[in-house]
Amino acid sequence: MEILIVKLSAIGDVVHTLPALDALHHQFPKSNINWVVEEKASDIIKGHPYLEKIIVSKRKRWLKNLKQPSLWYPTLREIVGFLRELRAKKYDVVIDFQGLLKSAMLVFLSRGKRKVGYSNTREMSSLFLNEKVPFYPLDKHAVERNINLVGHLCAKRDDITFSVTVDEEDRKKVDHFLSANGISASKPLISIHSQAGWASKKWDALKMARLSDKLIELYGAQIVFTGGSDEISSIEAIMSQMQHSPVNAAGETSLKGLAYLLSLSQLMITLDSGPMHIASAMGTPTVVLFGPTAPWRTGPYCNNALIIRKQLSCSPCFKRECDSRACMEGISIDEVLKAVDRQIKFGEKDRVVKREN
Repeated sequence: MEILIVKLSAIGDVVHTLPALDALHHQFPKSNINWVVEEKASDIIKGHPYLEKIIVSKRKRWLKNLKQPSLWYPTLREIVGFLRELRAKKYDVVIDFQGLLKSAMLVFLSRGKRKVGYSNTREMSSLFLNEKVPFYPLDKHAVERNINLVGHLCAKRDDITFSVTVDEEDRKKVDHFLSANGISASKPLISIHSQAGWASKKWDALKMARLSDKLIELYGAQIVFTGGSDEISSIEAIMSQMQHSPVNAAGETSLKGLAYLLSLSQLMITLDSGPMHIASAMGTPTVVLFGPTAPWRTGPYCNNALIIRKQLSCSPCFKRECDSRACMEGISIDEVLKAVDRQIKFGEKDRVVKREN
């Protein structure tokens, strides 16, 4: 059986689709499964044992390049090559997990017999499907929506499994980076993701700096800030307000390297972000600061996350910009510290039980 998954972005959305990939593989173990994904999120599924091939869309880069006449020819060649790769195989099933016009166009262009997706999608993308799965409540978690979608093709499974494959090369790079920056196994490692794609999701930089100092003073923690290369300066601004010296790992790891780093961390403190979902997939205990979005829809899908969220009448508003940002500004350092303490004590208890067993 030939199966094509269409889930383009973002990082968290791709992570949320991994359990559906797991379900498809277990239902059709001899099938060949390909995945169309956008460039930024592609690393998280690179080398996945259940995938025959990853077809990478460089859509954002192509759109940017097409604004420059000198880049038209090489860009158009790349686009044609991508479309040839997309159409190189006849698929028995094409599944649109994205439910947007950009994914629907790829579903339409693919050579698929059965084109499956939800009937209640945005941008009229369901018009390009020939098998429409009935409405599924939007307030259900994204992982459950994806599992329900493949339930149209697979037997229902009670166990939902995440699987992020980390390469040995990524492990070595992260180990070397941590060692070079004086990070050892003798003290607790706490990863902090202080950045978010929406301005409305961000927390005050000074609060983040003071929280980080407190973690070092109270727990002897080794603090590592995570992020992309475009977030280095924002993290440096936080670090400049600290009394102690953390490590800035922004731009130093691939997504798989980040997954490995989080697997080594005793705890992750994060905003609503892609790395939050990677931490969930790696089983890392988390403390998450939520504001304009809904954790029951797109929060960490695990049992070891503590959500800090103000119960405001306007939240969740799902606005990328907000003048007041009261939902995030209302979160205090003490609230976060209490959640951290609960997670660390729980982790210590868990370690004692494991040693006794």
